[in-house]
Amino acid sequence: MIIIHAEMKVNREAEAEFLESVQELIKSSRAEAGNVSYQLLKDTDQDNTYLMVEQWKDQEAVEAHNASSHFQAFVAKAPKYLTAPLKVQAFIGQPISK
Repeated sequence: MIIIHAEMKVNREAEAEFLESVQELIKSSRAEAGNVSYQLLKDTDQDNTYLMVEQWKDQEAVEAHNASSHFQAFVAKAPKYLTAPLKVQAFIGQPISK
């Protein structure tokens, strides 16, 4: 499983528009065949900071997502919402059985 954390620093004046725009990305990404989970979380310690937490079946699913029209459309709009470059981290993980 591939886990991606994408931290976004959002312009305060554009926050409402960002939250509206990102909904299509979330909905479409969750519908992708290789998606396990796709969540947008708001940081409670840092103002206007959000974390997209993504889980994908494998690297092939990540590559398909990155090439998707909904992802590309959001990436094209992102600079007008963000005050800093995306901070992206990717991890390989496996569920732990208890």
